[in-house]
Amino acid sequence: MIRLRRPSWFAVLLTVAGVLFFVRLGIWQLHRAAEKKVLLARFADAASAPLQDFSSIRGGLVPTRYPHLRVHGQYLPGRSYMLDDQEIAGRPGVEVYAPFRVDGRDRELLVGLGFLPREGARLKLPQLPPLKPGPVTLEGIYAPPPAPGLKLGGNALARQHAWPKLTTYIDMQQIAGDLHAGLYPRVLLLDPDPAVAYLRKWKPGFIPPARHYGYAFQWFSFALAAVVIFVILHRKTESGEDDE
Repeated sequence: MIRLRRPSWFAVLLTVAGVLFFVRLGIWQLHRAAEKKVLLARFADAASAPLQDFSSIRGGLVPTRYPHLRVHGQYLPGRSYMLDDQEIAGRPGVEVYAPFRVDGRDRELLVGLGFLPREGARLKLPQLPPLKPGPVTLEGIYAPPPAPGLKLGGNALARQHAWPKLTTYIDMQQIAGDLHAGLYPRVLLLDPDPAVAYLRKWKPGFIPPARHYGYAFQWFSFALAAVVIFVILHRKTESGEDDE
């Protein structure tokens, strides 16, 4: 049986506070994982949901759902962005986004065209298929843009003058500044189409539930570690002396 020497009030309070803090963070991560599972289910159901007109979106932002929309307008000619460091089925490539002028609106909509693999043994950037000119009707999921992660190297768009432009993250403010136009806060991820070269296997742009479970395990481990450290620092040896 482990025998403990009398701890100081400071040691007890510090340990209890640490355990409660870490446990609370772990529980919060579990709640976040549950929320993300709900959002994943909504995103998976969005592609088969009935189509709505883009005019049903007020202000451009729908925070808790992913409407399946139909929108009318035309692409901005010669303008597109390639999101680098993407991969599908082990093939590296880019996701392509193009600005779209919505009929009767004063802002532009960024449209996700899909994934294209890099080409050849040297993994060159792909040649983009031309955008359809003139009025067109698009259908897709209205969703947040991909999570940007680390924004290394500053704004690469401002340093590029040739189109398409290459980026390692999607920053809506930077793209709006690059286009000198207002942008809707979400992007339209186009429905799959076997007639086009783009592969469209979209994922929602947020941290998946599995990572939140990993974070929760980490915080609960810290709570356990705090208890173990408390016991080690206050246990007595078999001779009854304090364990250094």
